[in-house]
Amino acid sequence: MSAPPSVGQPASSRNWGYSRGWRLSSVIILRLLLRLLMSHRWQGKENFPGTGGVILAPNHLSYADWPTIALFSDAYGHRYPVFMIKSAVFEVKVLGPLLRKLGQLPVYRGRSDAGLVLRQAEQALRGGACVIVYPEGTATRDPGLWPMAGRTGAARLALITGAPVIPIAHWGAQDILPYGTKRPRLFPRRTVRMAAGPPVDLSRYAGQRLGASTLRAATADIMADITALLAGLRQQTPPAVPYDPAAAGEIPSARTSSATQATAGAATQGETEPGKVPRRRRRPPA
Repeated sequence: MSAPPSVGQPASSRNWGYSRGWRLSSVIILRLLLRLLMSHRWQGKENFPGTGGVILAPNHLSYADWPTIALFSDAYGHRYPVFMIKSAVFEVKVLGPLLRKLGQLPVYRGRSDAGLVLRQAEQALRGGACVIVYPEGTATRDPGLWPMAGRTGAARLALITGAPVIPIAHWGAQDILPYGTKRPRLFPRRTVRMAAGPPVDLSRYAGQRLGASTLRAATADIMADITALLAGLRQQTPPAVPYDPAAAGEIPSARTSSATQATAGAATQGETEPGKVPRRRRRPPA
């Protein structure tokens, strides 16, 4: 079993901290355990850059998303995944030190240094890391489970660092652990389908000031590519206008997973909310 390219870069390790040995151990455990719990149908391996910083931008369906995207990134794309996770998790005994050894990024919400995670993520990307950013910020509230309007964290990181954004679509994780539930459905063994697309073309924003309009437009391009990939997996037509929870007056649930809460908090530092879109009647996700 070969180490992911980002693991073997000592400069990155010195700059933002991780243990190569702990990462290799986690790779072994992750691959063995998750392959026992779920099967996969993967495509788009050619779109994973072999080296250098890269941003993976997946759609978000349920609590089961993070292990599926982690396995997809590591076992299929051969890139070790780095998540942004709320800082409280790093204070948990055993788990906190482990996350630091694995090089995961803490997010400090509601503090003056909350935007620090974006600088840490920038540093990690420049060191060759594969950083996972959920552009939606939380599990989708769209009635049909299509991607929602995105937040601008992924676009901001991409335009600052020049790192490519690889759109990721997956379908099936919501059958293993539906959003809002705590008990997984492991039997019968379910299949998760995942697809990685070519890097999102953000070239027209190069050199532009990173104002709200630029970041919103770049984010819309990222979300459009993710949605198109998901439409291909599902063989269905997505809504013409993405669901926007801000326009619908929704506040993300307190049950939102720690990783996605963190991404949402970091992604909204210093920005305005995405533009309003027509309201769509909301039904609880199936």
